[in-house]
Amino acid sequence: MKQQSITTLPPSPEAERRRRMIRYTIAMSIRVLCIFAMLFAQGWWLVVFAAGAIFLPYVAVVLANVNGPTRAPEVLRPGGLLPTTPPGSGPGTGSTDTDADTSAEAPAASAPPDDERGAA
Repeated sequence: MKQQSITTLPPSPEAERRRRMIRYTIAMSIRVLCIFAMLFAQGWWLVVFAAGAIFLPYVAVVLANVNGPTRAPEVLRPGGLLPTTPPGSGPGTGSTDTDADTSAEAPAASAPPDDERGAA
């Protein structure tokens, strides 16, 4: 079984929350600066700062909620999956049935042999 490495684990909820709060705080600080700059700006700079003050709350929320890059793109699962065959249909049983016949007999093999209906 493959052991999980510290580099494959996602960040803790506290670290992720802190990262999102820092992003949001930076974006909202820029918005406050845009509002303050609107008091002194003239011409097309006024439009730029007004657009920043209007659209930055939306951008701040989107940036705060976006997930960071994943460290392990593949799914790690313990062990490998081994194919199994139904009992009695292995290569050493001497059975010459085809795959279609064994698939039809597979449910009957799980039921008790003396009851054909499957009820106990």
